[in-house]
Amino acid sequence: MRIAVLSGSPHKRGTTSRLVDSFVKGAMESDHVVTRFGVAFCDVHPCIACDHCQSDDRACVYRDDMLQIGSELAQADCIVFVTPIYYYGICAQLKTVIDRFYAIEKQIRRNQKTFFITAMADDNQDTIKAANDSYMAFVRWLGWNDCGILNAFACTTPEDLNGTDYEARAYELGKNIG
Repeated sequence: MRIAVLSGSPHKRGTTSRLVDSFVKGAMESDHVVTRFGVAFCDVHPCIACDHCQSDDRACVYRDDMLQIGSELAQADCIVFVTPIYYYGICAQLKTVIDRFYAIEKQIRRNQKTFFITAMADDNQDTIKAANDSYMAFVRWLGWNDCGILNAFACTTPEDLNGTDYEARAYELGKNIG
């Protein structure tokens, strides 16, 4: 199975990075092919709703890293969205990529499996509701299959993962993709 991981964190060694590492380890041990994008470090312009991409099957006006990301998403059997939660929603870096799905929707709209992995400082369920709802909404719209959500609460720093089962749960999500 081909898996594309879209990680939005601007911290290369942060909390979500450790969760991604665990997920990827499990997936690779099950012989899946994983391509990982640290989208915070990619050159992806925000959608400007010019509708160029919707006119006569033309491409997006931007010729940026979304070309490579979109190509990988079109081939992926599974897409994993990973984001820190800073202020109740999907981080801007990942949301910029998701907004650009508008231009590639026809290529990626098929029966992909998806996962959503988050980490946040707060331990309140209300903090994650908007992000989880947003994820579920675009998964439904694209006709994808949600295969799991992992919300890591009270994890401001990578060290906060110590003594929790979040990394083990991320590993199991990757290991048990069917």
